[in-house]
Amino acid sequence: MEKHVRTTELVDGFRQSAPYVNAHRGKVFVVMLSGEAIGHPGFKDIINDIALLNSLGIKVVLVYGARPQNNHAVEQAGLTSQYHKRVRITDDSVLHIIKQVAGELMLDITARLSMSLSNTPMQGAQINVISGNFVIAQPLGVDEGVDYHHSGKVRRIDVQGIKRQLDSNGIVLLGPIAASVTGESFNLTAEEIATQVAIKLKADKMIGFTESNGIEDANGEIIAELLPNDAQNIMQQLSEDDESCSGKIAFLNAAITAARAGVPRCHLVSYQINGSLLQELFSRDGIGTQIVTEPAERLRSATIGDIGGILDLIRPLEEQGLLVRRSREQLEMEVEHFILIERDGLVIGCAALYPFEDDKVGEFACLAVHPEYRDADRGQTMLRHIILKARQRSYKQIFALTTRSIHWFMELGFRIGTVDDLPSKKLEIYNYQRKSKILVFDL
Repeated sequence: MEKHVRTTELVDGFRQSAPYVNAHRGKVFVVMLSGEAIGHPGFKDIINDIALLNSLGIKVVLVYGARPQNNHAVEQAGLTSQYHKRVRITDDSVLHIIKQVAGELMLDITARLSMSLSNTPMQGAQINVISGNFVIAQPLGVDEGVDYHHSGKVRRIDVQGIKRQLDSNGIVLLGPIAASVTGESFNLTAEEIATQVAIKLKADKMIGFTESNGIEDANGEIIAELLPNDAQNIMQQLSEDDESCSGKIAFLNAAITAARAGVPRCHLVSYQINGSLLQELFSRDGIGTQIVTEPAERLRSATIGDIGGILDLIRPLEEQGLLVRRSREQLEMEVEHFILIERDGLVIGCAALYPFEDDKVGEFACLAVHPEYRDADRGQTMLRHIILKARQRSYKQIFALTTRSIHWFMELGFRIGTVDDLPSKKLEIYNYQRKSKILVFDL
């Protein structure tokens, strides 16, 4: 019996992840590995998971940092790093040490990605790992009379060079040391390199690892999604003097910059949780926090001032018999159940989640999208938001009644139900003459 359960879980896992495998194939992901992640015992599993991304057809640029390793090596050499505005001053002696550290890490990561032993996740993998002068640096120079020496910043990215390697199914590996046009070496932060590479490549995702799994709210719950402004507010509340927050602050700063420059999604997961990268990318709910691009359209809860816009959307569908007619008075009483998509002040989409708290069930209802905006997945966007709200309320399922959109619901994971699936209060008012099909989504 136990073997059967394990097999079912395996099959369910494959089936649930398949849509994400298809969605991610051919996309460009910039993965940023902090020195803390590299030093963690679970690092080998993270590398195996990154290799798996490559085998699934995802184009991976891997950027690694070495801050704790550099600190240790500098200390072991009997030197002390000086800082100005929290940036390491990299003089000749410090540069010599961190070049050795960066080179050793590059070789170690390359070796790990080259492993293809039997009985390991890397069995049969043949991954080309390419490192090179894809990032050109320039010096930070002098600030307030302080010379940063060999501390630098990104001057330009060889976008075409990186793309050629990615198109050949290789993993591009970039470290924190980059050359300049004068032939010098400069010490850069992994966060800046990852951010600029993601922006210039127009990457689909940027992914970072920190000690804890994502950003928590006041109740200690992981925040699934943040807009750049919200992320900025949270970042300002974190203390840079708290070492447990330093990684989060560095990633949030990078993610905010990337998101505002057009990188659609920046994910933050924990290097301490085995498989967190895969759970974030290939499961319905994810596991960490993602910072998303500020949209031209805004999804929000409806207010009483939106009644006119909602009526304009649903009246034509009601006249066609696709939606049950609702009066303005009824909408005013039910508006708290509605969400909508707003664009330039115009309501272009709406949907509702009607609660049946006694049964821990919700009804997905009144889905409508403006005719001029039906060429995108706005219906799916609202459905995903409704599903998230239902899960937050600990509902066991949501249901929908429809006469025309049966296949749309089934494609998105609903199953055909019966009147027995309806909560008792909904069953009392169910219109048998309308012959609506009952679609159920199990949460």
